Amino acid sequence: MDRRGTIEKHDPFEIEQQEWKRRQSKERYKQLLTIVSPIFLLLLWEVLSRTGMIDTRFFPPPSAIIGTLFDMVANGSLVKHVGVSLYRIFVGFLAGVIPGVIIGLLMGLYSPIRHLMQPIVMALMPIPTLALLPMIIILFGIGDLSKVVTIAGSVFFPVVINTAAGVMNIDQIYLDVANNYGAGKLQFFYKIALPGALPVMLEGIQMGQAIALLTIVAAEMMGATSGIGYLIWTSYKAFLLQEMYVGLILISFFGYLFSVLLRGFQKKLLPWR
Repeated sequence: MDRRGTIEKHDPFEIEQQEWKRRQSKERYKQLLTIVSPIFLLLLWEVLSRTGMIDTRFFPPPSAIIGTLFDMVANGSLVKHVGVSLYRIFVGFLAGVIPGVIIGLLMGLYSPIRHLMQPIVMALMPIPTLALLPMIIILFGIGDLSKVVTIAGSVFFPVVINTAAGVMNIDQIYLDVANNYGAGKLQFFYKIALPGALPVMLEGIQMGQAIALLTIVAAEMMGATSGIGYLIWTSYKAFLLQEMYVGLILISFFGYLFSVLLRGFQKKLLPWR
C-alpha cells in the first residue's frame, strides 16, 4: 500500500485536515460564484449598451450610472436621501419587530392570548400596508412618522406570525423538562420559549427587512420630499434615468447588505444551525 493509503487508513488527523481543505475549497468556489454572477451581468449590460444593442436612453451603461453616483455623492444630494431613508427603515423596522416578537411569544405561550389576537392578525394581514398609506398620511402627516408607521405595519405581521409558530413548534420534551424542574414564568420565557422560537423568528425578521425596503420605496414615492424612493420617482418623472438607476442600485445594495448582516447575526445566535 502506498503512503497515501497508509495515511488515509492510519492517520485520522490527516484525513480530517484533508476534509477541512475540501470544505474550504467548496466554500471559496461558492463565494466566487456569488461575485462572478453580478459582475457578468454588469459587463453584459455594459457591452450591450456600448454596442447599441439596447437603447441607452432607457438602459444607460453601468459605467455612466456609477459616474452619476459619484457625482451625486460629491454634491451631497445622495447622502441626504440615503440618510433619511436609512433612518426611516431602522426606526420603522424596530417599531415593527419589537412588538411583533413580544406579541408572537405571548400568542405562542398562552392559548387565550392566541385566540384573542389571531382573528385580528389574520384579518389585517392580507391588507397591503401601502393600500392604507393615504389614511396613514392623513393621520400622521407627510413627514417621517407616516413612513415609520407604514414600515412598522408591514414588518409586524411576518414577525408575529413566525414567532408564534416558532413557539408552538417547540419540542414537547423541553416543555416537560421545564415543568418537571419547576421553571418559573420568566425562566420558561427566557430559557425555553425565546431560544426555541429563535430559528423561525429570525426567518420572520429576515423577511421583515426585505419588506421594509420594498415599503420604504413605495412610501417615499407618495407624500415625501426626500429619500431613495423620492429620488427614484422624481428622477423617473424628469426622465433622469441614470439617477433613477442610482436609487435602484442603492436599494439592491442595502437589501443585500442587511440580509448578510442578519444572516451573520443568526449564525452567532444559532451556531448549531
